[in-house]
Amino acid sequence: MSTVRNLSRVEVKAAVRRTIEGASDEIIRLARDVYEHPEPGFTEERTARVVAEALSHAGVNPETGIAITGMKGVRTFNGDGPTVGVIGELDAVKTPGHPGADLTTGAAHACGHHAQLGALIGAAIGLGVPEVVSTLSGRAAFIATPAEEFIDVGMRWGLRETGHLGLLSGKQEMIRLGAFDDVDMAMMIHTSSSKAQRRFVVGGTSNAHVVHYVKFIGKAAHAGGAPHQGVNALQAAMLALSAINAQRETFEAENQTRVHGIITHGGVATNAVPSEVVYEGRVRGRTMEAVDMISARVEDCYRAGALAIGADLEFVAIPGYLPLENNPDLARIFSENVTAEFGKDSLMTQADNVNAGGSTDMGDLSQIMPALHPYVAAADGTGHGVDYVIADYRRAVVDSAISMAMTVVDLLSDGASEACGVIDSHTPSLTRQGYLQSQAARLRNINYHGA
Repeated sequence: MSTVRNLSRVEVKAAVRRTIEGASDEIIRLARDVYEHPEPGFTEERTARVVAEALSHAGVNPETGIAITGMKGVRTFNGDGPTVGVIGELDAVKTPGHPGADLTTGAAHACGHHAQLGALIGAAIGLGVPEVVSTLSGRAAFIATPAEEFIDVGMRWGLRETGHLGLLSGKQEMIRLGAFDDVDMAMMIHTSSSKAQRRFVVGGTSNAHVVHYVKFIGKAAHAGGAPHQGVNALQAAMLALSAINAQRETFEAENQTRVHGIITHGGVATNAVPSEVVYEGRVRGRTMEAVDMISARVEDCYRAGALAIGADLEFVAIPGYLPLENNPDLARIFSENVTAEFGKDSLMTQADNVNAGGSTDMGDLSQIMPALHPYVAAADGTGHGVDYVIADYRRAVVDSAISMAMTVVDLLSDGASEACGVIDSHTPSLTRQGYLQSQAARLRNINYHGA
């Protein structure tokens, strides 16, 4: 017979807080270690090993290798109930010149994902106290997801072509593979540098987007001796980009449209007419309808550039992210815990329509289940910039771990009544199958001959 006694909710929270505080040096050290070894999406091999070892040490033995580098470990509590997902993101973004950048890949933690991983491990440690396990109901799934930053599109498309990926971001692919099938709701906390000096921010939304992978194909020739015998793919691309810029005045402000991209291959030699140019682009908007409308205009611009020069065009529209919908019940429970732990002045609540313009694959998850994506104001600098660094590791890692763990406690106490209430009051925008069908329908391949 077990001698572990059940605790009151107040006692459970005290035990969780005490345990996370006791592990604060450990989880901050893990976050700093990940910062020192940044890896871009779907290549986070070292990061995944570090996180898997830490989860195992916390008593959660994760399944690894999900969506290449992702993982999921589940802690089962004493009573029956729903499963709450706690998420951290594994990948770095490419920011050459950042003080923490990898000299080979240019990857750097200029978006603070390393802090998420420390918080993930902290929550796993805090929710592993035997008295806590015996008191709560349901399960907590600790999930490390790869490749939230939608970069290196050519590489990812190659992984898809060889059968290693189906969808090109971490959460998208983990949804496709069924890793979230037994998860009833999910949350994570992202770092931020500009949230009105409040410790945490809850609410708001994000843009949807579609990803464009475009090849302009011309004909090589000597750029000095016989340029008339070539077809300049770079000129075709530049005309297309000029046409896109000419469209910008037609973008309606309320759609919060963003069109941007990079040329990842512009030719091979200055004395040769470029025969192939590769462009990776993004069309963002507040709704999928807005994204689809602008995406169609942008596709016309690609064709116009190819037609004007006589180049060919290979174009792929790749399913990007869906808008974020923060669940109001999860937001309420999280907010109550933040203010209880850190004071009323520690929280800023944003209206649901506040949109900073970025995108996240947490948006995809929020369309199929209750989800929460608050921010912790713990960084200095500009996101994805060379100056973005965590200024307050305790806030980014320890306070975030406590806030998520306390939210799990509330959700899974008293027979998981709060979690059951969240599920009962939530109507997802899409079923999992509907989501996958929608993403499949958004994938398009177009070949165009401009000659």
